[in-house]
Amino acid sequence: MLFTWFTPSHGIILGLLLSFAIAHSGLAALRPWGEKLIGPRMYRILFALVSLPLASVLIIYFFNHRYDGLQMWQVQGIPGIKPLVWVLSAVSFLFLYPATFNLLEIAAIQKPEVHLYETGIIRITRHPQMVGQIIWCIAHTIWIGTTFTLVTSIGLILHHCFGVWHGDRRLLARYGAAFTAVKERTSIVPFLAIVQKKQTLKWQEFLRPAYLGVAAFILLLWWAHPLLINATARVAW
Repeated sequence: MLFTWFTPSHGIILGLLLSFAIAHSGLAALRPWGEKLIGPRMYRILFALVSLPLASVLIIYFFNHRYDGLQMWQVQGIPGIKPLVWVLSAVSFLFLYPATFNLLEIAAIQKPEVHLYETGIIRITRHPQMVGQIIWCIAHTIWIGTTFTLVTSIGLILHHCFGVWHGDRRLLARYGAAFTAVKERTSIVPFLAIVQKKQTLKWQEFLRPAYLGVAAFILLLWWAHPLLINATARVAW
């Protein structure tokens, strides 16, 4: 049969991705209303209490089923592939968790605000998390090579592409002409605004303590990756 590779786990991961997307984007859309109701800090905590468990379930389920379905290719034994995947993964986290954002606000230690950034990694791309997710998906799909991983990657990329539209829409509603001007000076495609001479990289903007935290996280993840896979394998999902 044509779709014998489409195991139940393929449908489950798509359902989990859809649930996360609805919760994550829905709470982002309700932020102005929610912050008026319970305050910015409490709304950030609520956002985390909903998003983090859903993300954890997604990660565990992905680890446990990553080799489901059809094995489309096998490149793990080819010299150079493993270093390439690790480099791509490291770069993806530099985009996924950009130090442009105030980490104290993310943790609700400081009052969370909505900012109109145009510095640091935003000069490279206006939506670094989308770019980071695409790079991560490419790296892991190359390494694992299964239909389950491909389906997961497509779902993640589609969610982040929706997030690009959704995020721009919310910023436009909040900032109006000011965001339109920023949008004209930045780009979604990495480095396009720089090539078009709308932006100039300023490396001093990347000299932030938060980037040391991101680098330390990447090294910790590299060291703990086998432990993480072994730990999730004990979860019967």
